[in-house]
Amino acid sequence: MTATIRPVDAPEAEQDAEIPPPSTAREGRTGGRGRRGRGLAFGAALLALVIVLVGHGGLPDLPGHLSSLAETLLPWTALAIPALAAPALLRRSRTATAALILPVAAWLTVFAGTLADKSAPGGDLTVVSHNVNQDNPDPSGTARSLIASGADIVALQELSPDTAPAYERALAAAYPHHFQEGTVGLWSTRPLRDARAVPIMPWTRALRATADTPEGPLAVYVAHLPSVRVGPAGFTSGSRDDVAGVLAGYLRAERVPRVLVMGDFNGSTDDRGLRPLTAGMASAQSTSGEGFGLTWPASLPLVRIDQILLKGARATGSWTLPATASDHLPVAARVDLGPGPATPAGARPAG
Repeated sequence: MTATIRPVDAPEAEQDAEIPPPSTAREGRTGGRGRRGRGLAFGAALLALVIVLVGHGGLPDLPGHLSSLAETLLPWTALAIPALAAPALLRRSRTATAALILPVAAWLTVFAGTLADKSAPGGDLTVVSHNVNQDNPDPSGTARSLIASGADIVALQELSPDTAPAYERALAAAYPHHFQEGTVGLWSTRPLRDARAVPIMPWTRALRATADTPEGPLAVYVAHLPSVRVGPAGFTSGSRDDVAGVLAGYLRAERVPRVLVMGDFNGSTDDRGLRPLTAGMASAQSTSGEGFGLTWPASLPLVRIDQILLKGARATGSWTLPATASDHLPVAARVDLGPGPATPAGARPAG
């Protein structure tokens, strides 16, 4: 053991002072590195959240279509803010707490307009789209609920050989004009012509018809894009994206200037995989709705995958209807077929 030598005239406090053992010094340095590491991780998480919110459109296509998945769940990034706030408050770090202003500001920049009511007076007709669920135990009750909406045009998806006749019977009196092919159908108070299946898949999951209105012809498309899943391989949206591109080709070739597209897209209008389809179209919910208009699952909606898109016309209102026996909520919009911009100033266009 090495003795500690002190001058005889050293103050008593100095004589009693102990040199910290080497292990204590190492612990102090390790604690400092740990705090710095946590701070760096916190800063990186904040930066990543802000980038995803504000610049998600410029992110690269990640393996497994994970960029599409992130864009589908974009509104739920709000949950990350309290998750980041908790450790900042526990650490009593004023700097970290103040830094949370950045993601809050970014989220509000992206979504404040979405939360506002963008509806306007007027509209020439009301349209409704609903994935009725092929296993719907109450087709007649679902049909009555849709009739009660007062819609002029109703688009249905996931019809089955067992349920389609029930919808035809229940909707016939209110909607004398009807066309159904495969798993999709269209009912209208306005005359329909040029109705035909649109071959986007080996079996019929899309159709097109022209609705004659006092304001002129309206091309109406009903579509149900392939399902997606989240699994070990990522977000399995490749088939859906391919079919969206095929449908987009038919829309580009459409010669009627007013176009209405309704259906279950199995994706949000923020999803990059649907950009070929949403480009040049205006989302009724984005331009005239209030809030996110989430539709699936009906019991606790997490995403809006049921869409109403317009070109050459504009929506003056958009909303979800009460739940039916389906696992999707119906979506509705008021449509103005007169001249006017498809996307009002300040509103977010589809995609």
